[in-house]
Amino acid sequence: MRIAPAFAAVAMAALTAMPALALELKFANFTPPFHTVNKSVIEVLDAELNARTGGALRVRGYHGGELGKGPAEQYLRAVQGVADISWGLPGYTSSQFPKTMIAELPGAIAFDKPGYEALWAAYDPYLKDEFPATVPLALWTSEPNVLIMRDKVIRSPADLAGLKIRVAGATAADVAEALGATPVQMPINEVYNALQTGLIDGVITGASTLSDFKLSEVAHAITTGAPLGRNTFYVVMNKARYDALPADQRAAIDAIAGIPLSKSAEDAWRAAAQAALDAARATPGTTVVDLTPEQAEAFQQAVKGVVDAYVAAVDGAAVLAAMRGD
Repeated sequence: MRIAPAFAAVAMAALTAMPALALELKFANFTPPFHTVNKSVIEVLDAELNARTGGALRVRGYHGGELGKGPAEQYLRAVQGVADISWGLPGYTSSQFPKTMIAELPGAIAFDKPGYEALWAAYDPYLKDEFPATVPLALWTSEPNVLIMRDKVIRSPADLAGLKIRVAGATAADVAEALGATPVQMPINEVYNALQTGLIDGVITGASTLSDFKLSEVAHAITTGAPLGRNTFYVVMNKARYDALPADQRAAIDAIAGIPLSKSAEDAWRAAAQAALDAARATPGTTVVDLTPEQAEAFQQAVKGVVDAYVAAVDGAAVLAAMRGD
């Protein structure tokens, strides 16, 4: 069968016009696709790299732990190359990130200062050795932590005496102990069942978890305004994978990595937290306590020794000063 010359010419032109097959970076996400990290980090990174490379470099999210479910193992996923990029919480492996964890301490970062600015200010001089074999693409903090309780309304440290409070990492555990509670360390994706069954009484975390992990369904009392620190987060890329990319693709990553991607994440976390708190206030049967300055001072006095003790233990005075811009 003979193909008409005109048809052959059109077919060849169409093939020539097709873009080369995009290189796809695998992003490991241990949370569901509706979690805030997807829209504020994974989709942003994909859109930026697609635009900057003319479609040659893309990012695909593997959600719900498709590349490995353990939240504590997410850094290792990137190091081992199971994923090209992963995200997680330093608190889940606190011993690897002793200086990074300073950002989680109560009062380490002022309420009105972005956490990502503090982390990046300290990164080059003090934190980069805590991120071996990877290239950090984003570092940020959650909104200031609140107390999310199964049913106990908290207005003073005395109300926490003897209660089991879930914490993400070592610094939050110190805070919980200083307040008279018993810290229970577990990944956030286990908190829903733990609250529902009464295994724990409450959790120190950001209000965004009320929607991102549906804690609003099993928690009926929330206390805001206590100095409880923040959670920290990272997005890291396997360094060998990064180094192997063409220079123009590395430049595209560099253009969005650091402050821009970190700001996108932290802004989204804060927006999710505000929306979740607004919803909680409007939910019958849910009590939201906003501490007065006098009530908050009682918590401040209870945790005031935690910051100094932790910073001294990790030789972190210079780190804290860098985070605060001193």
